[in-house]
Amino acid sequence: MAAKRTKKQKAATAKLVRFNKAQAKKSNGKPKTKTRTKIVTKIKTVVKRKTNKGGKKSPGVKTSLKSITGSKTLQKVALGVGGGIIATALVNRFMPSSGISKFAAPIAAISLGGIEGLIGQFALNMFSTPAGNSNVQPQMEAL
Repeated sequence: MAAKRTKKQKAATAKLVRFNKAQAKKSNGKPKTKTRTKIVTKIKTVVKRKTNKGGKKSPGVKTSLKSITGSKTLQKVALGVGGGIIATALVNRFMPSSGISKFAAPIAAISLGGIEGLIGQFALNMFSTPAGNSNVQPQMEAL
């Protein structure tokens, strides 16, 4: 059995405890006995980089212009608009007084560019001058 502690020993222990608490407050503002443990979960992310094997050139970053012109939707719109313009020009050239000229552009647009091409053709017609048989000369009227 351990011997009883004397008053001097108890006083020395109390003094040491006060000293340790004062030191803890100086270091981080809180006593060490009141600190809490905080569990932090970290998520590891893996970054894969392309290596340059065999001396091949690594693909560069696409520019914004290249990505816009490389779009499948924009290609279909361009095909539809271009096909509509060519079809209208051909019909007006070979059949100037035909009523089929107003249907030539939408038919060509949908056949070449699909729905996107047809929408692009109609959008072009909204912002352009009214189309028609521009090669037809006006006839003289009888007075």
